[in-house]
Amino acid sequence: MNFKEEVRQYFENLQDQICNSLEELDTKGRFQEDLWQRPGGGGGKTRIIQGGLIEKGGVNFSAVYGDLPEVLKNRMETDGGQFFATGVSIVLHPVNAHMPIIHMNVRYFEMNDGRSWFGGGIDLTPHYVLKDQAQYFHQKLKEVCDAHHPTYYPAFKDWADEYFYIKHRQETRGIGGIFFDRLSEKESFPIAQRFAFVRDVGEVFVPIYTQLAEWNRDKTETEAHKNWQLIRRGRYVEFNLVYDQGTKFGLETSGRIESILMSLPLHASWQYNQVPDAGSPEAQSIELLQKGIDWIQ
Repeated sequence: MNFKEEVRQYFENLQDQICNSLEELDTKGRFQEDLWQRPGGGGGKTRIIQGGLIEKGGVNFSAVYGDLPEVLKNRMETDGGQFFATGVSIVLHPVNAHMPIIHMNVRYFEMNDGRSWFGGGIDLTPHYVLKDQAQYFHQKLKEVCDAHHPTYYPAFKDWADEYFYIKHRQETRGIGGIFFDRLSEKESFPIAQRFAFVRDVGEVFVPIYTQLAEWNRDKTETEAHKNWQLIRRGRYVEFNLVYDQGTKFGLETSGRIESILMSLPLHASWQYNQVPDAGSPEAQSIELLQKGIDWIQ
């Protein structure tokens, strides 16, 4: 088995493992699967769930290949060639306003000129930011990173802070996490080691989300909590449609629209000039949507 097939097979199995775990955790929802083919080569499996814990969630797998799209030639610094890309992407919008939105992506890209790399990450978008849960989330990610290299967590945490920043709002999308891209083979980092790291990132997703569900899924909600949840979902939509590179990549390369936009919530809200009351939990959460916070201290 060649390397790219090994990676593809791992990601396809990862989708199965995560979907099975999420169905068990949700207790009510079951994934609906949509198989699709890319006209230029390859395809994927889009799986959507709407249940008791998850109001709308998607777990996508894809493995596509073919001629490098025109829009990517300048980015790849090449006149053309063949590419292969595979990965898993997850976004879960919960029912309960106290349960955070979570996103994960792990991916692999390969060119026929020999260049290849991994990318991805995990980030958390709480509607209400709780410092102890933020600490737990970042500590788990740091443990995964530290098992592979001491520079990973600080570098990838800063990268996430910068990446998941809503410039026009001057706030972060959530409490960040880790984000990385172009992890290629280097003298100190063989590609097999990069792959091992990405596997560990993929496999920490379910334990993290299970713990967050245990803490938050049964908390009492008020109308004010639900209203705030809809407003924060609106911010999530703004980021994904304006800044997210994966969304832009999909749209620019004639990707499958339903799979690309599966990250958007079922319901969201944009209220005119909405400002939370000073000292309220909503205002306190907004104050914590900043880059550079050390959540583990």
